[in-house]
Amino acid sequence: MKNMNAVVQQLKKERGHVQQQLKRIDEALAALGGSSNGASRTMSAAARRRISMAQKARWAQQRTAKPTRTISAAGRRRIAAAQRARWAKVKRAA
Repeated sequence: MKNMNAVVQQLKKERGHVQQQLKRIDEALAALGGSSNGASRTMSAAARRRISMAQKARWAQQRTAKPTRTISAAGRRRIAAAQRARWAKVKRAA
């Protein structure tokens, strides 16, 4: 029985040392900014695809947000006639 008590005491002492070492390791990891559980977040391929498709849709919406403006043939003729009249006036004055 004496021998068994000595073994139990030795194991408890060893457990205390291991706990102290773990505490020091956790403190070192916390100081370095690492997580103590070591779990990292990974994203599934399906989730990455959903995010990618959503972003592509936003980009497409941005590209089509501004309508392209065109001028009619009649409008171009009016502008051209007004410009010709301005130049004619400048030439007459000179």
